[in-house]
Amino acid sequence: MTVKLYGLDCSSTKKTRQWFEKNGIPYEERNMLKEPLTVSELQGILRLSMDGTEGIIATRSKAYKDLKLDLEDLSLQELLEFIHEHPRMLRSPIIFDEKRLLAGFHKDEIRQFLPRQTRKKQWLNWRMNNLNLA
Repeated sequence: MTVKLYGLDCSSTKKTRQWFEKNGIPYEERNMLKEPLTVSELQGILRLSMDGTEGIIATRSKAYKDLKLDLEDLSLQELLEFIHEHPRMLRSPIIFDEKRLLAGFHKDEIRQFLPRQTRKKQWLNWRMNNLNLA
């Protein structure tokens, strides 16, 4: 199961790439500026989102503010077409596989992409270290 890393050539994408390499996570990377996501790809990503479009749109970004866009005025299809035309509106990076989605680099949440055995081993090591300190 390969993880997809879609980014905008920002520091968060770089941190994610380094984290994946450090942890031996295979991934496919795509620059969303050079190769914008299609409406169909955006729909697929939204299927994994618990927060809908709010989870993937960077509302604090300069690109979003400059566009002076009122999301409530657009249908979902119109919004997805607009995002396709303006990829800087997206949070970066967007990280996903068949089951999980993470928008932006979050050092605790990105751990969900580690294999279960690795997470279990790290958890046991952490518990042992903390029990020894008590």
